[in-house]
Amino acid sequence: MTEQAFNFEALTPDFMWYALESIGIRAESGFLALNSYENRVYQFTDEERQRYVVKFYRPQRWNQAQIQEEHDFTLELIESEIPVAPPVILNGQTLHYYQGYLFALFASVGGRQFEVDNLDQLEGVGRFLGRIHKVGEKQTFKHRPTIGFDEYVYQPRKILEQSPFIPSHLENAFFSDLDMLIKSLEARWDDNFTDIRLHGDCHPGNILWRDGPMFVDLDDARNGPAIQDLWMLLNGERHDKLAQLDIVLEAYQEFSDFNVNQLKLIEPLRGLRMVHYMAWLAKRWHDPAFPLAFPWFNDPKYWESQVLAFKEQLFALDEAPLSLMPQW
Repeated sequence: MTEQAFNFEALTPDFMWYALESIGIRAESGFLALNSYENRVYQFTDEERQRYVVKFYRPQRWNQAQIQEEHDFTLELIESEIPVAPPVILNGQTLHYYQGYLFALFASVGGRQFEVDNLDQLEGVGRFLGRIHKVGEKQTFKHRPTIGFDEYVYQPRKILEQSPFIPSHLENAFFSDLDMLIKSLEARWDDNFTDIRLHGDCHPGNILWRDGPMFVDLDDARNGPAIQDLWMLLNGERHDKLAQLDIVLEAYQEFSDFNVNQLKLIEPLRGLRMVHYMAWLAKRWHDPAFPLAFPWFNDPKYWESQVLAFKEQLFALDEAPLSLMPQW
């Protein structure tokens, strides 16, 4: 089965019921699809009225060793009393296999959306990210990748070059500006920082709030600089980001040291994510869920906006990096 030909059509309710039964779980409710595109994630209730979430992993994305590293890291965080959503251990295992699919069971965790403009919540998130990174720095992943240009820029450029989405009248401008962006990213990248195990995709949508933060979906966990888990929490104008950064890092540093020189990686990391995201959508477009969820991706107006976005990111890369406010 090639990745291009793969789809999730086999995941019928009956299939999922039998997959769960194979590990001793009997679903009594229907399966409610949750917001996930890379994998397929469903909430259900078992015969004891316990609410669970089951995740079926996209074949050929992560191998078994890579998924297991994510699970082991999550359980290590739980041992340190850090609020993350851990996989359920059944018969000594967190990762299960059924007819071509790897899947895992999670206890369903509730909560409301993390409010990015709530400074008290931002402080709480910063504090727990410091604790996550204190655990993460004990070792690095052996099987999961490290953030770098090959995965985030070079391979994505090849995917975009081979994709049918970019309108012909925009191709020259698009790839010219993309190549300028890549050169600027290369010139400003600094890999002289310690790589640690990261959440990897710590945007506000992956944080729930109850009495404090709950970090979910470590599917993109990988090695990289600590700032990768911090920069996506910053939003608004430059003065807003500076104030948010000050709050986050003051709380973060209660538990973990932070090398402030990493702040110069914020805009390069944003540029890497920008290129990687476009290629991810192009690569997954054969999955029927993607055209339904991202219809604008196949619209010429989107690609026109990306040419402008490249120029804006080039300008951001030329600006002075964010820096902490002076302490008196």
